[in-house]
Amino acid sequence: MDPGIKIVIVDESPVRAAILEDGLREAGFTQVVRISEMAHLLARIYAIDPDVILIDLANPSRDVLEQMFQVSRIVKRPIAMFVDQSDTASIQASVDAGVSAYIVDGLKKERMKNILDLCISRFNAFSRLQGELDRTKTALEDRKIIDRAKGILMKAKNLSEEDAYALMRNTAMKENKKIAEVAQSVITAAEMFK
Repeated sequence: MDPGIKIVIVDESPVRAAILEDGLREAGFTQVVRISEMAHLLARIYAIDPDVILIDLANPSRDVLEQMFQVSRIVKRPIAMFVDQSDTASIQASVDAGVSAYIVDGLKKERMKNILDLCISRFNAFSRLQGELDRTKTALEDRKIIDRAKGILMKAKNLSEEDAYALMRNTAMKENKKIAEVAQSVITAAEMFK
């Protein structure tokens, strides 16, 4: 792992933050920034633009958890959350919000490198899966649009399915567009003539 990565520690407690900072520095990480105030947290994290976010909360309130979850949903970065106590609902909410590593009662400086490795690995794995899911959803939506446009062309121009698809494909190549874009144009034009 690159020791030059920028890490932000979000913690109101200087004692707990010092444990995290010491562990990170002993593991060779030099770019560590601490945020001790929760006010305007999202803006401050945006300004720092970290590679990894470590959040340390002793006994987080619902409001604090919601603010942390907002950060994790908006700032697409690996996030490790350290808590002293937990319950099933908090763990589930954290995972749903995109927290990569949820560590209960595990604030020990000698574990920092391993926790960071886990956090980044889980984040990368989740990001790959999310990207794959997004591409699959887009392909499915494109397929629906193309099928609908084929139906419109088949009916309007009395074409076979293959010919309707070939017409859209050739048009897409001539106009340097995706077939789904041409298909959407066919659907839009057909709706205008209704």
